[in-house]
Amino acid sequence: MSLHHRFISSLSAFAVLAVVHFSVSPFTPAFAQTVPQNQEQMRLSFAPIVKRAAPAVVNVYATRMISQRPRSPFGNDPFFRRFFGESAPGSRAPRQRETSSLGSGVIVDPSGIVVTNNHVIKDASTIKVVLADKREFEAEIMLKDERTDLAILRIDLDGRREIFPYLEFADSDAVEVGDLVLAIGNPFGVGQTVTSGIVSALARTRVGVTDYQFFIQTDAAINPGNSGGALVDVEGDLVGINTAIFSRSGGSNGIGFAIPSNMVNVVVAASDMGDIVQRPWLGATFQPVTADIADSLGLNLPRGALVTGIVDDGPFDKAGVRVGDLLVRMEGKRLSDPDELGYRLATRRLGDEVSFVTRRGKKRHRFNLIMKAPPETVPRDEQLLTGRTPLTGATIANLSPALAQEIGSFKNSGVVVLSVKRGSPAARYRFRPGDMILELNDRKIKSADQLARRARRAGSVWRFKLDRDGRVIRFSVGG
Repeated sequence: MSLHHRFISSLSAFAVLAVVHFSVSPFTPAFAQTVPQNQEQMRLSFAPIVKRAAPAVVNVYATRMISQRPRSPFGNDPFFRRFFGESAPGSRAPRQRETSSLGSGVIVDPSGIVVTNNHVIKDASTIKVVLADKREFEAEIMLKDERTDLAILRIDLDGRREIFPYLEFADSDAVEVGDLVLAIGNPFGVGQTVTSGIVSALARTRVGVTDYQFFIQTDAAINPGNSGGALVDVEGDLVGINTAIFSRSGGSNGIGFAIPSNMVNVVVAASDMGDIVQRPWLGATFQPVTADIADSLGLNLPRGALVTGIVDDGPFDKAGVRVGDLLVRMEGKRLSDPDELGYRLATRRLGDEVSFVTRRGKKRHRFNLIMKAPPETVPRDEQLLTGRTPLTGATIANLSPALAQEIGSFKNSGVVVLSVKRGSPAARYRFRPGDMILELNDRKIKSADQLARRARRAGSVWRFKLDRDGRVIRFSVGG
């Protein structure tokens, strides 16, 4: 390749990477843009970073079995569908069909611990990890955390010992807008690919991918197949796990999102303790500060987390926090909204001592708390309801702070619907996971066992009162 062609092909990289030597006069900006001045500058490259990071990025193949019922020739006939439903004449038993999905993953421990997205391996029956050097391994799931969309895998070595290439965690709280980053993964299944860009924004909280809305946004190209791949800094350390894009076409439009490495690090650490991530609990609920609320509180800007509920004898209750107080800082960092609070809590480990600042009127209250897991105040008593009731097919449980945290509920007591079987009476009557059953036939429901007994002997009429996302809903079935 000629020097001219090498120069042209390198310009895009050098525009952001090159460290050039130039004289500075009082009239010259200290960081004036300039073309490469010599051959050494023209040879600047991301290659050393890629050589260090790429071997730790893997492909993840997940295989799952799905049921597919052959369509009946009478399936579209309203008469047969009314009386027979899916069992119309000519219908056959469901067939099992194997499907597979492709994603990426990152080795974060030399023993073969791999981080990927939960949606990559969801419902998988077998998982295969393919290394950058083309070697293939079976993998087992150590932990799945839907709330962060992360999954932790362990490469199955079948008794052998091996040391794998891995990436160190960077401090994602130190990342700034404008920092250079590389995205490494397997887009569209074409093979390992590296793209470069910058951090476009931090603390993106309206993406709708996970419960903990606090993403690093980048313009480094992220495409289908990149999910679970690495976002690395110029040191080759892991700053995030690529997880989502905004796109109308399915391809990259320069708006990609990564789960910050500090969050990933906590989930990886939790996988050593079991298959559930236990997170700190404050014993309080919060809402964002609107412009009107900010005005009423005498704030210049609408930020912070407004306390809307306090659990008796919870950590915040014991610290003297009250409903109406404004939580403004955690660990010295100013809080913009409850989403940021949720993220920062989720990146703390149990046993950590954390400082908080609340505001009540013009007074500020500073206090420290030892991070503890939420208590399981009552037995869960999970039950799958059966029989001839509108709730048949629903799994219910007694709610406690521990279970509430697992399912993302803002309530801490009562009877909650955990899941609903497809095609069941509970599904037909539109019960949903997260519904709180308050009353049945005008009698308060205090436990899952009580609800199961009353539902079975309710007769021909069932009158329900439930709480769905803070809205009280009443409806009747039968009668």
